[in-house]
Amino acid sequence: MTRTHLAALQTETAYRVPWLFERGDGLAAPPNCFTLRNLGLERLTGVTINLYGAGMMPTSAPATLEAGDSLEIVISGHDLAHDTIGLVRWFRPGGQEYLWRVSF
Repeated sequence: MTRTHLAALQTETAYRVPWLFERGDGLAAPPNCFTLRNLGLERLTGVTINLYGAGMMPTSAPATLEAGDSLEIVISGHDLAHDTIGLVRWFRPGGQEYLWRVSF
């Protein structure tokens, strides 16, 4: 694509990633507890999280998250910020697949 084509893209039609990824604060939740919250207006299906690197988490079946719903995830590892990334995968109501990278 040329710069002319890039300038013509409309931000009003861009799909905004619907996720908020929060780390446990250590007081109410352990520091290795994370929350993935659906801030969008759509029901998202087939939601999975995969880790790449040294971090570890229990396996789980794909989830369905309604608008406002959240998923709690326990991820352990020595230095997640330096040796692990997460990949969130989901499907929108029309069946489109999306991927979103998470850094710790």
